[in-house]
Amino acid sequence: MRRDRLLEVGVQVGGGDRRHIRRHRVVGLLAHRFPGRGDLACSLPAVHAGKHPHALSGRGLLPVQVDEGVRRAARCLAGSGLRLVPATSPPALGCRLPHVDHGSANDPAGRSRRDLAGCVRVVGVPQLLRARNDPGQYDDLVDVWWDLSGPFALLHAIATARADLIPPASRPGAVLVDLACGGGLLAPHVQHLGYRHVGLDITASALRHAADHGVLAIRADVLTLPLPEAIADVVVAGEILEHVTDLGGAVAEACRVLRPGGVLVLDTLADTRLARVLAVHIAERIPGGAPKGIHDPALFVNRVALREACARGGVTVVLTGLRPSIPGLLRWMLFRRHRIGMVRTRPTAVLFQGRGTKEVPR
Repeated sequence: MRRDRLLEVGVQVGGGDRRHIRRHRVVGLLAHRFPGRGDLACSLPAVHAGKHPHALSGRGLLPVQVDEGVRRAARCLAGSGLRLVPATSPPALGCRLPHVDHGSANDPAGRSRRDLAGCVRVVGVPQLLRARNDPGQYDDLVDVWWDLSGPFALLHAIATARADLIPPASRPGAVLVDLACGGGLLAPHVQHLGYRHVGLDITASALRHAADHGVLAIRADVLTLPLPEAIADVVVAGEILEHVTDLGGAVAEACRVLRPGGVLVLDTLADTRLARVLAVHIAERIPGGAPKGIHDPALFVNRVALREACARGGVTVVLTGLRPSIPGLLRWMLFRRHRIGMVRTRPTAVLFQGRGTKEVPR
């Protein structure tokens, strides 16, 4: 059996002349399995009582009433864990389905393009199913790492603020280890500081972008770094600690590869109700913002536990809060052409940074 997959469904609802067809895209999660040969073995529920759609095996039709097409489709799809969102163009389906007369599931040939009214067309395009905090979500976003109008816009802003905490290299050949480097967003901000930038990430597709920006990219888990002890002058753990299941283990590895006198820089999300509301319930609902499910709030970071873990590794960290500039965030949401600036704050209840130096043995 293949892994669980994401089902991307194209839904087309129309009325009257073909020129007036309104198209919608539905993207959501279905916990179905794909057999080894790759075809889809599932079906969606009927739109209304007494109607059962064709099995969704690359071709299928859901009948709906003409005057309630969109609402019925939305209710049906919501019951399958899907959501209906507008799209400016139909999804690339790679096949053409027959039209039907007002939702007749028994007339696969259809009788007229004009009879598309009231018909909802559903086509499955298999992609990976992504559970909350699944790192594979970043594979789905591989083409938007450097799109400042896309879902990583806030990560670009955080990377800029992160770089402000990194000192210039103190010696020739100094090494900066960038844990969970993603697409290398930190690279432009540290390339003038004199470090050899080593980036580690579990997502191979992201590492290709990092390598294109001058990062020595290594595929690895932050819990088992393939690096010797005390190799790094700076270790950066940016937006990763809220994704790991073993906070103490990740911090221990970061401190292990950091040389005495080296600097640890981190930023992450706090384990607070406010952080869960803002970073999950609100941020994931901003159109074009953070993808839904990118964070698991159960993994948000307890600040006391973080300080204690760093102290066990010989690093005393000082925490400061960080938040987006409200005007900058609003401009980005409205126009998608402006960078989101970050503002440092005293409260650390949502997003916060940490910086500390590893003690030198006497």
